[in-house]
Amino acid sequence: MAAGESKSWLRVRVEKSLVKGMTRAYSKVQVDPEKFLLQLRTAYRLPISGYHGVYSLEVGELDNVAEDVIRGGMKFAAAEGAGFGMGGLITILPDLGFLSAITMRTIQKLSLVYGFQFNTDNEIAELWIAAASAAGVDISRDLVEKEFVNKFVPRVIQRIAARASAEVVEKWAGRMIPLVSSAIGAGLNYWFVRAWGERARTHFRERYLQVRQQSQERAIIAQTPMTLPPAYIPPAG
Repeated sequence: MAAGESKSWLRVRVEKSLVKGMTRAYSKVQVDPEKFLLQLRTAYRLPISGYHGVYSLEVGELDNVAEDVIRGGMKFAAAEGAGFGMGGLITILPDLGFLSAITMRTIQKLSLVYGFQFNTDNEIAELWIAAASAAGVDISRDLVEKEFVNKFVPRVIQRIAARASAEVVEKWAGRMIPLVSSAIGAGLNYWFVRAWGERARTHFRERYLQVRQQSQERAIIAQTPMTLPPAYIPPAG
């Protein structure tokens, strides 16, 4: 089999594995918003009673939490990659399933850090727009408005997987070296979560600043007293 054909076969397998992993993450491996809110209040000492409270905080406080969330995902992914890396290229496909779940949980936590929950269809769509942005895929807002979320999400997952599979195949090629595959697997997984996490953080941070500015502008308008025109006084005579 030619090298080009082999790479094409591997990329197809990788793409299918990414689709499977992200679909599973979407339906089963989700962050519990209530438990994570408790973690934000206790472990990170954020003075909030609900996610709406993050808009009263300075963005720097949220940035520090987001960086810690990304680091946690990176360490978890590295440990998982080292274990699967012992098997070299044979274990790359199951590894991607776990890596997809770790990455999506990291993105979900970043979404919550900046005050964006995923209870409604629109919020779920926003979450996957952020995931696509992290993968370097541009999703048109028109597509969100025209489709139901149960059709929108699978299409986004397919586009993310198609984009990411080429990058994965290129960078994971080193895992074919048996003696160093464990270290390479750990390093590549660490890099993967860091890159996607940072891009997702940028997306949510920008959205947070937009929402906060809009809220401040509405508050200013609400506090501005209305000036009524002077009453009409008819001329004498």
